[in-house]
Amino acid sequence: MGSKSQLFQMWGGWMGGRVLSLVLATAFILAGCTPVDESVVKRGDLTAGEAAERVSEAPEGDPALELDPALKAFIKDHGATVKKQASKYGFDWRLILAMVKQESRFAAEAMSEKGASGLMQLMPTTGEEVAKTLSLSDIEHPENNIKGGVYYLKTLYGLFQGVNEPDRTKLALAAYNAGIGRIYDAQDLAAYLNENPTSWSAVRDALPLLSKRYYTLHRNVWEQERPRAGWFGNSRETVQYVDTIIQTYDELRMLLN
Repeated sequence: MGSKSQLFQMWGGWMGGRVLSLVLATAFILAGCTPVDESVVKRGDLTAGEAAERVSEAPEGDPALELDPALKAFIKDHGATVKKQASKYGFDWRLILAMVKQESRFAAEAMSEKGASGLMQLMPTTGEEVAKTLSLSDIEHPENNIKGGVYYLKTLYGLFQGVNEPDRTKLALAAYNAGIGRIYDAQDLAAYLNENPTSWSAVRDALPLLSKRYYTLHRNVWEQERPRAGWFGNSRETVQYVDTIIQTYDELRMLLN
């Protein structure tokens, strides 16, 4: 393992590209809203759609697998919108379907205890910001909620420039669930522990360390002696969220063209 000074020199260089993102994220860090300029979202040679295809290799089709009625109904009513929005931002439409299933079970009227609403379960502050950016009058309307959710995923994906697949997609999904601030904090911890902060596995292992019980570790990482986004006790939910979406995505790749 390298010295702590060498570690933070490496991490400091990597963090240079996210300084502006952190400034923009401050007002929305707990709500999970990170509005970014279109230029920030520009990616390299690999599009998000191509990246999603590389998240994991789907096995050969299984004739025993069938679309459930809720998914069939959703595709009939909103499949065209999902395909259009996914294509617009460079995502595989089946990845978005997997997100909608995990977020709302295809129920347009879904509402969480924390106030997240709609098919893509946008938090109030996030929904307001996205609706303003996209000029959407009613973010809870199914079509608008899909538009807002896919756009928000795109902004998160854009904040992880330079990260290789499949890690980039998984980090964006984790940020969608936990908020970008939590993922940035987990990356800080991963770097402090001499792990690769751009690796989803390293971030996944660091997420539980954001809980209050590890306050002595936090004192060594942050000047304020606690994570910048505050202590985090729902790491298991976030990890399961990412794993479930990727598993569903693999299944949908076998079932849908």
